[in-house]
Amino acid sequence: MVIIAIQALLGTAVAVAQSSDTAAKTPQWKASSVESVKSKAMEWLKERNVEQPVRAKAEEIWAGASEQTKEEELLAHLAATFALADSNAEKLAALCSQPRASMILPDQAWLADPRTPPFVACNMRLFYARWLVQEMLFEEARQQISGLEPSDAAAPATLLFYQSVVYHKLLEKQSGLKTLDALLEGAETSPRRYVAVARLMRDDLDGLQQDSLDHIARRMDDIRRRLDLGRTGPKVRKVEDGVIESLDKLIKQIEDEQQQQQSAGGGNTLRPSGPAQDSVPMGGKGPGDVTRRDIGSESDWGNLPPKEREEALQQIGRDFPSHYRDVIEQYFKKLASEGSE
Repeated sequence: MVIIAIQALLGTAVAVAQSSDTAAKTPQWKASSVESVKSKAMEWLKERNVEQPVRAKAEEIWAGASEQTKEEELLAHLAATFALADSNAEKLAALCSQPRASMILPDQAWLADPRTPPFVACNMRLFYARWLVQEMLFEEARQQISGLEPSDAAAPATLLFYQSVVYHKLLEKQSGLKTLDALLEGAETSPRRYVAVARLMRDDLDGLQQDSLDHIARRMDDIRRRLDLGRTGPKVRKVEDGVIESLDKLIKQIEDEQQQQQSAGGGNTLRPSGPAQDSVPMGGKGPGDVTRRDIGSESDWGNLPPKEREEALQQIGRDFPSHYRDVIEQYFKKLASEGSE
């Protein structure tokens, strides 16, 4: 049933994409023909002066390739071809053939070396970035494919798709939207699954608001990912500080709204609902002063008393989906632990 539901979702997304892309702009990129990519790969081998057995292995790699070959398969054929005659490409292809075994990745400085032919460097950077995304290493993937253009890669739709995934995961909204739009311009020639997921990612990014609870929750999830990877350095702490600052603003906003509601309600409590009975003493001997509530300074206002904290959580529960309550509860726990240190 789950598979059927996913297929239905993908079918709907593609249908929407096809209908909306009918009047889309002419794409600024186009898919490479398999024959042209193979020709470039063989020409590269010739320039390397490889022996006949190596050329024979290359022919075996490309034997089953046709114009129906998927882009990711085309990229794999290229990586396997480069590995035949370049030790760096061979090591990188071996690395990407299995799950990550260590937190420390081998240096791939050769990919940025001017002496590496651009045809090899660009396509191996994309091949490497695809593996990095699968390993949740989005920062490293961004470093590899940031700045690459569709014309640089034999698999242009794959490049745009993985660039989009990186920007989406790292919440880089503007870069993500720009890249997704470029991918969707070529929806008719892009892989079906790329188009479906790209549409969903674009709608998601387009509706994401800075410092909203959704935005905060995603940043907290990114922090968990980084910590799971064993990253606890200054970059992670900077993201953590930003999350706390955003939560401060959000909860302060909610508290201010509660203050306004209480003030508005307080003005109405002195209005009688009906005339008083002559025989009932009304009291009211006090001066009528209202005790001002101390909400603290901007730096530590978040340490609310339990009752007011619960009111804030209830307000969040009414205004946002229920699972965000857990995010705020974790925030208060963090404040409490920091206060006890």
